[in-house]
Amino acid sequence: FFDRNYHKGLDWYRELMPKSSEGQLTMEKTPSYYITEEVPARIHAMSKDTKLIVVVRDPVTRAVSDYTQTRSKKPDIPSFESLTFKNTSAGVIDAAWSAVRIGMYAKHLERWLQYFPAEQLLFVSGERLISDPAGEVARVQDFLGLRREVTEKHFHFNPAKGFPCLKRAESDGKPHCLGKTKGRTHPNIDPQVVQRLREFYKPFNSKFYQMTGHDFGWD
Repeated sequence: FFDRNYHKGLDWYRELMPKSSEGQLTMEKTPSYYITEEVPARIHAMSKDTKLIVVVRDPVTRAVSDYTQTRSKKPDIPSFESLTFKNTSAGVIDAAWSAVRIGMYAKHLERWLQYFPAEQLLFVSGERLISDPAGEVARVQDFLGLRREVTEKHFHFNPAKGFPCLKRAESDGKPHCLGKTKGRTHPNIDPQVVQRLREFYKPFNSKFYQMTGHDFGWD
């Protein structure tokens, strides 16, 4: 709503959202919010007390994953390597390409901190959601002021997908796993291109670690 449909008004938006009774929280998930320039001010205008959760992962892996998803829909797109550079011979990264731009997390965070204090934002590690899902979800529950209802017993690792699956209840023997669009095999990328991207992201990562007070270990 806050990026593409804001012109339809808050009443239109609220009608789409589930009603919350006392003691309940209503949540919305829209990945593009974090990188859309107008969104922080719009959300702040609606409610300056909104709590914000952002899931981040290694920006190089994220860029390759983004490209992989796009290629699954448009098989004839140019190679990852050719899209990464504005000038291949000079090794100049194309920061305007969305797959690269999204991973410049610190740049986007600067915009959010103009409207929301740091304590209203929680940054969740995408890597830890795989290696320690219960631990990362515990952080989310604490951040939202909820009891830790979701624990280790609610997760089951699916080796075929490479991701944990969620068991909705302890007695439920059928875990809910991510769909077919998740866990695709990534293409082989030229190691020199990967290294150049790591160099490009390093200052952004360092600044992001400082701003969030958390070293995500991407370097």
